[in-house]
Amino acid sequence: MKITQEIKENTVIMTLDGELDASSSVILDEELSDPEIMKYAKVLVNCQDLNYISSAGLGVFISHLQRFEDAQIKLIFYNMQDKVRNVFEILGLDLLMTIVSDYEEARTIANE
Repeated sequence: MKITQEIKENTVIMTLDGELDASSSVILDEELSDPEIMKYAKVLVNCQDLNYISSAGLGVFISHLQRFEDAQIKLIFYNMQDKVRNVFEILGLDLLMTIVSDYEEARTIANE
């Protein structure tokens, strides 16, 4: 799993590349726990190259969801592959999290 971050204005764009499993979810948790990320109003997660997500990976996102909501930080996922999106949908996480098709849509929703 490779995680890269890019800062644009008041937005963190986090790109996930590879498989998000029990071992790599620790890295994601560290990235999302970084106090610096709380300085931004929006976190957009590019999932284009995310090939697999385990329950541990989902758990990391779920564990930070409330903290982001409390801080009024928008967390938006985009470019999600069908097989990964299906995991979110099967577990009903698509009802709790904002998942859109592409960066432009994510940016539009983030700016609302």
